[in-house]
Amino acid sequence: MAPTTRVTYLFDPLCGWCYGASPMLDQLVGRPDLALEPLATGLFAGAGARPMDAGFAAFAWTNDQRIARLTGQVFSEAYRRTILGDHTRLFDSGPATLALTAVALTAPDRVFDALKAIQNARYIDGLDNTDSTVLAQILRSLGLADSAGRLVDPDDALIAAYRARLDSARAEMDRFGAGGVPALVAGSGDTRRLIPSGALFGGLETLVAKLQAA
Repeated sequence: MAPTTRVTYLFDPLCGWCYGASPMLDQLVGRPDLALEPLATGLFAGAGARPMDAGFAAFAWTNDQRIARLTGQVFSEAYRRTILGDHTRLFDSGPATLALTAVALTAPDRVFDALKAIQNARYIDGLDNTDSTVLAQILRSLGLADSAGRLVDPDDALIAAYRARLDSARAEMDRFGAGGVPALVAGSGDTRRLIPSGALFGGLETLVAKLQAA
C-alpha cells in the first residue's frame, strides 16, 4: 500500500474559489493515500472583513461567474439577491470560521461536511453564513448539536482554539509564500511544499500525483 501523504488544505469559508474547489475536495477526502487536514486562514475575518457595498458586490458577482464557468458550481439568484444585495452586513468569515473550529473540537472527522454545508447554504440557498444563528442551524441539520452549542455560547477553549488555528494557518501561508486561498501544502517535515492552487481546478490524477510527489 502506498504511503499516506499529509496535506494541509488552507481555505476561507467565504472564499468563492474555495467553494469552486469543492468538487475536487470531495474526491480527495477519504482517500487512504492522503491525510487531508482542513485549516481556515481567517483571510476575511477580523481585519480582513469589509462592508458588503454595491461596488464589492458587483466585483464578487463577476468573479463568481468566472468560477461558475470554470467549475460548474452554482451561484444562485437567491445568493445574488439576499447575500450580495444586503449592504447592511459585513463580508466577514469570522463566524463561519468559529463554527468550523467548534466542529474541529467536537467532531473533527466532520469538518469537510460542515464546510460544504456552510458554503452551499450561502451560494445555493442564499442563507447568510455570517450569522451565528444560521450557522448553528446548519450544524444541527448535520447532526452536530454539540458543535452548534459551542458556537452559540463560545467558551474560552473554543476562542483559544480559533485563534491558534488562524495563527497556524497564517504561519503556513507565510512559510510557503501562499498569496491567497485555496492552497494546498503537501509532504512532511522539511520536504513539505506548496502545490499551485490551479491544480485544484484540473484533473484529479494530476493533482494526486503532485501531492504524492511532495
